[in-house]
Amino acid sequence: MLFEGECKPIPQSLARRMRGVSWHETLPGGFVGLGFAELRLLTVSHWNFEYQLARGELIVASQVADAVLDVFAAIFEARFPIAKLRLIDEYGADDERSMADNNSSAFNCRLIGGTTRPSRHALGLAIDLNPVQNPYIVRGNVHPKAALTYVDRADLRPGMLSEGDSVVSAFARIGWTWGGTWHEPKDYHHFELSR
Repeated sequence: MLFEGECKPIPQSLARRMRGVSWHETLPGGFVGLGFAELRLLTVSHWNFEYQLARGELIVASQVADAVLDVFAAIFEARFPIAKLRLIDEYGADDERSMADNNSSAFNCRLIGGTTRPSRHALGLAIDLNPVQNPYIVRGNVHPKAALTYVDRADLRPGMLSEGDSVVSAFARIGWTWGGTWHEPKDYHHFELSR
């Protein structure tokens, strides 16, 4: 089977759904969000955990859309499974709910938790993959809770990311860094365009 990927501007019907949920004109602290014209909706084929063909959606900044399609083509070719790939709006833009459902996502106009700084997700320059298999660990706390059995990174299982694997390498080729290499916090599911 061949990878299928599509990139298109945000349809008006989707823009209406996103407004006040994952899209905000401004955020506390004065951050001015991206306009809809600066975003792209990607629809990509991927393998699920039963290794069946699935289709998912994500939103990224227009400037990185083509490169991100290339990454998802590489992920597909490597047969790396992705549990779900749904827009964060299906979770009310609630990152915790999305992670708990093992959803992989991208754009979400929000601040970095506990700060007044915009997340790279707010810029459409970050993607999270399989948060249950690839937890966020800060000060010993594991998010989501279902990820506790995946904290041991030496016990690699399907859907887990590791340094130098095909997924991490595909993101590195387009200049994105992996949160699994960070010291604190460890953000194993997170990729972002290098600053």
